[in-house]
Amino acid sequence: MTANNSYNTAGHEPVLVDPILEQLNAQPGEVYLDCTLGRAGHALLIAQKLGPTGRLIGLDVDEENLAYAREQLADVPCQVDLIHRNFAAASAVLAELGIEGVDVLLADLGFSSNQTDNPERGFSFRQDGPLDMRLNQSLKTTAADMVNNLSERELGNVIFQFGEERLSRRIARKIVEMRAKSPIQRTSDLANIVRGCYPAKSRAASKIDPATRTFMALRIAVNEELAALDRLLEDLPKMLKTGARAGIISFHSLEDRRVKKAFVQMGHRDQVTRLTRKPIIADVFETERNPRSRSAKLRVIRRCPTEDNLE
Repeated sequence: MTANNSYNTAGHEPVLVDPILEQLNAQPGEVYLDCTLGRAGHALLIAQKLGPTGRLIGLDVDEENLAYAREQLADVPCQVDLIHRNFAAASAVLAELGIEGVDVLLADLGFSSNQTDNPERGFSFRQDGPLDMRLNQSLKTTAADMVNNLSERELGNVIFQFGEERLSRRIARKIVEMRAKSPIQRTSDLANIVRGCYPAKSRAASKIDPATRTFMALRIAVNEELAALDRLLEDLPKMLKTGARAGIISFHSLEDRRVKKAFVQMGHRDQVTRLTRKPIIADVFETERNPRSRSAKLRVIRRCPTEDNLE
């Protein structure tokens, strides 16, 4: 797929910049792992603090964003390694690079504006486009594949579990009914099917589009987002040096609940100290400037000493 050039070159405003810089507190000579490099908004700022002896490792599954980030980071003072991999493989990547642990780690689980605003990527119902939703274009399964091939029960489960959609069964039943007449290939077609499952009074009263939860559910399923997050959280302690700081920015409750639970469990095992008991959210100035930041939640931990290096 060749995306429109206006989307290829579009920038992206990173969220929660000030609290991230303060909480992660990158220092000269440290190793920083950006698990979700995106358009390098956070990475560009943190890289400036690492200096010539520091190192930045950036991961991303979107090749277009990786190419853009490479240009953005061309003149930073530190060593830069940019790798086309999912953050679920972060631990394996560090092993391949011969890095035993990092000092700073950030995972921003949101999407870049150029991804969500480009109708050809199929993430949004606000503009008509192919029902794709793949972050990594090398993935074989698209949202259209799921919508047209999953059974009614499987579709209902996906929409309920990943979208927390109370009308999941009704929506799945309607999708199966409509696809029997003609395959569902466009975002506008799916959105209209979902909207039609809601009573007119509910549609009028809702603050969000009725299609929101179904689209989120399919996107999560296509990209296996929660499985990747679970793997990152499982591997996280062993990737951090003593004293390392790690932050994760989530954008919906399915993610934030996982992050909170994992951080609490790590704390109970004396692996980490939670630097944020409650998540940091955007202030009114940021939300007015960047409405996408309204749902962002940042949680931060610091790696405790291990038994091996305790005296």
